[in-house]
Amino acid sequence: MKKLLLSVVAMLAISTAAQAQFNLGKGKIDAIKGAVSAFTVSDAEIKQSAAESVKWMDEHNPVCSVKDKDKKKKAYAERLERLFGPYKNYDGLDLNYKVYYVTDVNAFACPDGSVRVFSSLMDIMSDDELLGIIGHEIGHVKLEHSKKAYKQTLLTEAAAKYAGSSQGTVGDLMKSDLGGMATKLTGAQFSQSQESDSDDYSYKFLKSIGKNPQALADGFQKFADMEKEYGADKSMGAKMFSSHPDSEKRVKRIEAKIKKDSKK
Repeated sequence: MKKLLLSVVAMLAISTAAQAQFNLGKGKIDAIKGAVSAFTVSDAEIKQSAAESVKWMDEHNPVCSVKDKDKKKKAYAERLERLFGPYKNYDGLDLNYKVYYVTDVNAFACPDGSVRVFSSLMDIMSDDELLGIIGHEIGHVKLEHSKKAYKQTLLTEAAAKYAGSSQGTVGDLMKSDLGGMATKLTGAQFSQSQESDSDDYSYKFLKSIGKNPQALADGFQKFADMEKEYGADKSMGAKMFSSHPDSEKRVKRIEAKIKKDSKK
């Protein structure tokens, strides 16, 4: 039986209001930066923090492997390798990818190039739909949405922990509560503009590898159907994209784009 994602259920690209908020207004961001004026975050530290967060999650969740003795778990890993393996260096990126054998319907990607796909998402998606969802997630990496979100989270945590003191480093933050930091750092919420930009990225990704971008719309339609089915409860799979723009609207936007492109 699949396990729930340990300590990080409904997080990542779909984090709830109880988790770290990345869509901070300019005033709040300036205040945070002022509170930690001596705290600096480099791109290298962001990638390192991301790598440490993903390593922690890999160690605390059931990971599928092509060498797995469990035939079902092995099949998930083999499918992802077959589908996404050819594109691990797509668009100049250096991506590593794994499947978590969990009940949640989700996927995420981090600034260090780590892509994690949940087995229950794979259960409901066709091959091309799954590529579309993964394409959306790597769009957040390529467009640096994830990097910006990580930086804001690190600054927020530094403000709370160090209160303007010149003491403390990114490494200190990570060591203080690696599990908690992993949850916060991978619980990124993005603006609707960023989500739309990542949708567009996935659209171009699918077209560039010879796939029909309708698959992306079809994948979002499945999320929309789940949202209707689960309603306000939003348990399990319905939590997928719960903080994203309305799935129905995303479907219509993508299909309108397909129709426009077909007339060119």
